[in-house]
Amino acid sequence: MSHEHNAAGAAHGNAKQYTIGFILSVILTLIPFGMVMAGGFSRGLLVAVIAITAIAQVLIQLVYFLHMNSSSEQRWNVIAFVYTILCIAVLLIGSVWIMNYLHLNMMI
Repeated sequence: MSHEHNAAGAAHGNAKQYTIGFILSVILTLIPFGMVMAGGFSRGLLVAVIAITAIAQVLIQLVYFLHMNSSSEQRWNVIAFVYTILCIAVLLIGSVWIMNYLHLNMMI
C-alpha cells in the first residue's frame, strides 16, 4: 500500500526517503562537529566548512523532510520560501549597509 499522496494531493515521503534524509543530516552535522572537536584547523577553513554544511543541511531538510521540489503542487511553497529568503537577505544586507554608512560618517 502506497501513501505517496493524501486527499489534498500533497506528496508524502516514505521510510526510505526519511532514512536517507536523516543519515545525510547526521553526516552533515558530524563533519563540522568533528573538525571543531579535533582542532588543528584554521579558523577560515572551519567557518567555510560550517557554512557549506549548513547550506547543504538546509537543502537536505527542504527536500527530504518538507518535500519541496519542482512539482506543480509545491510551486507556491517554493515561491513563498524564495520570497522569505529574499526578504531576509534584503533586511540583513540593508542593515549592514546602513551600519557601515553610519560608522563611516561617525569617523569623519
